[in-house]
Amino acid sequence: MVFENILDPIFNPLLKMPPVIAILLISFVITLIITLVYKFTTDQKKMKKLKQEMKEYQKKIKTLSKEDPKKAMTLQQEAMKKNMAYMKSSFKSTLYTIIPIIIIFGWLNAHMAYYPIEPDKPFEVTALFANGHAPTVTISSIPELEIISNATQQIIDGKATWQLKGEEGDYKLIINYNNEEYDKSLIISSEHKYENPEKKISNSKLKKIIISNEKIYPLKDIFGLKLSWLWTYIIFSIVISIALRKILKVY
Repeated sequence: MVFENILDPIFNPLLKMPPVIAILLISFVITLIITLVYKFTTDQKKMKKLKQEMKEYQKKIKTLSKEDPKKAMTLQQEAMKKNMAYMKSSFKSTLYTIIPIIIIFGWLNAHMAYYPIEPDKPFEVTALFANGHAPTVTISSIPELEIISNATQQIIDGKATWQLKGEEGDYKLIINYNNEEYDKSLIISSEHKYENPEKKISNSKLKKIIISNEKIYPLKDIFGLKLSWLWTYIIFSIVISIALRKILKVY
């Protein structure tokens, strides 16, 4: 909650943009920061030398792999030592950035993985059951939501589904199954926020509760790719990192 209060004023304006643009901008900023931290917390002369040596080893290994496999194997071991030295030298910069990145990723997952449930628009809640389940299940909520379908549903093919709608706010869904109650948090909001739409249940024939938040696929409208925000970020960050390292001469 503390970190969310810090990050919300910074990143909330991005939520008004198309997801692909928002993630592109976040990827650029994070990658730029990581690249600059890396550049100024590592010995770039040493890193350049190690990188050049690794390239030379790879060329020699490629040439010797057919002519002299034993020598190629020896060189491969030497190349691995150089690679380990390179990774060890870059580890310090990773320590500076890993915690802030984890915090930002947590914020992204809470805001960019799904679209929100909007006020006064119908949405679905689905309960999934294992074999041998009881015949019926009932839903209610605190505060009260409008249940468009019947509150008590027959479980058919291991599934029961309800349609609901309500005003903006925080809710607790209550699934009453086999004289047991299971709850699931719900946020209805005109802003870009939501609760995790899935909850797994242990030690019950009721296995999962799912709210029908639509997943965000940032690249779907452009390239037709159903990739999550994380994979979209990874693709953008790799491309941006390659470009920034060349521009800033980072090794």
